[in-house]
Amino acid sequence: MAQVPDFVSLNGPDNVGKTTHLVRLAGRWAGFQPLGSVHEHDPEPWARVAAGDYARWWFETSTTVELTEMLLAGHAKRAAAREAGRTGLLDRGLPMLLAVATATCVVKDGLTVGEAFTTVMGIAGSRATVPETAFLLLPSLDAERGYAITSAREGRPWTGVYPAYQKTLHAVLLHQVDHGAYTAVVDCEGLSLDDVHADVLGHVGLPRLTDGSPR
Repeated sequence: MAQVPDFVSLNGPDNVGKTTHLVRLAGRWAGFQPLGSVHEHDPEPWARVAAGDYARWWFETSTTVELTEMLLAGHAKRAAAREAGRTGLLDRGLPMLLAVATATCVVKDGLTVGEAFTTVMGIAGSRATVPETAFLLLPSLDAERGYAITSAREGRPWTGVYPAYQKTLHAVLLHQVDHGAYTAVVDCEGLSLDDVHADVLGHVGLPRLTDGSPR
């Protein structure tokens, strides 16, 4: 068996297929431990802000420090839940959480992507360097086309500030790619789910895993 990392994360914008491929990965090998999202491991603060106007809190009243720290706290608790000897599967890993905070900062504070990225990385500090095998799934390498693809998959129009946030998120993810934040980038445009999954398996270094692997 190939050497596997402590954590594998699937990252990308809404509706790119992260959850689908995490479920498929988890079904291939008993060594994978699905750990889900940060909200599941630190539910109290997220339940508190969601009890009111969640979108207003996220995009208007929260500070970049507050949002970033909440995301990082949930990530730390999620990482601590990994069992020894297993590979934790993360729905949005650390790079994606930093991308979310950065895109929100751009939309909320009117900064450029570069300025917001520097701000968020400054808040994260050394916590931004935790080892993680992070894969980025992109609906397209073109940000505008990527937004068009994922928004069409939503099934209903995005409203309010959300379209601007999603477009900014695509731009932030490409900015991260330029800075080497991801182990590999999978361009999903024109590929079937099976093709994308095979690409993910190849990048994770476990191409020999099959549905018959021991669980």
